[in-house]
Amino acid sequence: MTPVAVFWTGIVAAVVYLPFSESGPTWARSVVKALPLVALLLTSLMAGGPMLLAVALGFLALGDFALSRPGARALLGGQLAFAAAHVFYFLLFTTLSGRAPYMAFVYQWLLSLLLVWVAMSTELWLTPYVGRLKWPVRAYVIVVGLMALAALTLPLGAIIIGVVYIVAGEVIAGYRGFRLEEDDPLAGRAGWLHWGLHIAGHALVVVGVLNIVAA
Repeated sequence: MTPVAVFWTGIVAAVVYLPFSESGPTWARSVVKALPLVALLLTSLMAGGPMLLAVALGFLALGDFALSRPGARALLGGQLAFAAAHVFYFLLFTTLSGRAPYMAFVYQWLLSLLLVWVAMSTELWLTPYVGRLKWPVRAYVIVVGLMALAALTLPLGAIIIGVVYIVAGEVIAGYRGFRLEEDDPLAGRAGWLHWGLHIAGHALVVVGVLNIVAA
């Protein structure tokens, strides 16, 4: 298969997962959920993408798999995997741009200020509702914020659009996970929206990075 075929196989797998997203944890559900990011990882490797991108995608696939499993350990493992992925994204974006994250306020000042506002707003709508997880959640918000700032040092294009989708997905996931009850009618639709933004965001990052590498 070509990298393009593998890429679209992952997108199809993401669509196939949607009906599974509201069902209970099963091994089949976990495998299907991990497939899209595994496909993006293979796409990057086959197309000669940077190793930093491959490692980030690997952690994302691991995180998706872990978060599909029941129990507190799986939840913690999934969040740690996602945090690690964002760290590698941060390293990747700063390597590609050659600029420090604070330069985002020069090149994309409006988006940067909006990002800071979104991050700070979590102290009002998210942090008071997470119980003992206040500091882990704050740390995760900082990691995602720094990753996004690093992306904003790059030219406006697929990577920045993808990161905007990723951040929006994280906001929805946080609200769904800590503010909505399991039986809330909005929970299922919020899950679908989060999944769509999650996959679209990381797919756009892969496309953007591979285009830069190929240029």
